[in-house]
Amino acid sequence: MAADGLYGIIGRSLAMQRLFKLIGKLAEDDAGTVLVQGESGTGKELVAKAIHAHSPRRERHFVPVNCAAIPDDLLESELFGHTKGAFTGATSQKIGRIEYANGGSLFLDEIGDMKPVLQAKLLRVLQEREFEPVGGLKPIPVDVRVIAATHCNLEQMVAEGRFREDLYYRLNVIPLSIPPLRERVEDIPLLIDYFVQLIGKTKKNGLLGFDPAAVRALTALPWRGNVRELENLVHHMTILHGGTTVGYHDLPEKYRVAPPETAPASEENAQPQYLGDVSRPEQLLLFASTPPPAPTEAWPERGIDFNALVNDFETQLIVQALKLTQGNKKEAARLLNLKRTTLLEKIKKKELFASWLEDEEGEQG
Repeated sequence: MAADGLYGIIGRSLAMQRLFKLIGKLAEDDAGTVLVQGESGTGKELVAKAIHAHSPRRERHFVPVNCAAIPDDLLESELFGHTKGAFTGATSQKIGRIEYANGGSLFLDEIGDMKPVLQAKLLRVLQEREFEPVGGLKPIPVDVRVIAATHCNLEQMVAEGRFREDLYYRLNVIPLSIPPLRERVEDIPLLIDYFVQLIGKTKKNGLLGFDPAAVRALTALPWRGNVRELENLVHHMTILHGGTTVGYHDLPEKYRVAPPETAPASEENAQPQYLGDVSRPEQLLLFASTPPPAPTEAWPERGIDFNALVNDFETQLIVQALKLTQGNKKEAARLLNLKRTTLLEKIKKKELFASWLEDEEGEQG
């Protein structure tokens, strides 16, 4: 096991080290069913592959099935197979993925989307270690380890009658939860470097990396798409800025929600200062990410991108005001001397944190 990763799962945070240890224990005992839970984009399939790759079943098939991606009328045949003539169009016998995974591991992603009739058939596989193909009469024995995954709250779905309780407890023999990226921000620089190297191998001009200001901005994000979203961003930056280092202002606007430079160490414990407490020139310096050039300094020969700088500065003002007011948009609008509706329009246009929009109706009341 690598110090910073396991089978493509990257991380050195305490949460990820605990996850790696649990994966190792689950791999050793390959009999129990595993339920992997985590938000979309956290790497549930990678975890399932790691469990299989380190288990005694590693020499047999690892068979993934995305229950949400296959139409309901086809999923049964895909999982259990069918006999010739079982239904219109079944011109020959077909082996299902459960039988194909015999001796190995079956990964059922998004199992919360599986319809009840298939839940009952899957329960039989777990309890009796056998199944019947569609149109078949004779049970077929099978030795397969089931690893299921979902981003849904199955316990709540059971309470609401949308998921079988007996199947839930059969699946939840060994639960495993993957932490979202926002709960392991110390892994973000490591992941960025990993994706820069990985994606760079497939491109003529890979990235040289991300500069410190860009990395600091990315560690301040909520990452609702988790690791998948971060990987997509690195891919995007590789296409646009291959052969260079990505800076803060190279990032798409939605990712530039934090100033590119941190405060000096002597100011770390300073109390937040409200806009009304300082003069207008001091307000500009308070929020500016970089000081304006002095009159005696030489400006770039090609000039500056005035509109981009103004837009960035406006974004920083809004973000700082929201931070000062802990997300209270009415108070933030007051600090900025804007109408609340104007502030909301700007937040939406700039695609800032979604959490700052969730309580919109509550504040209106």
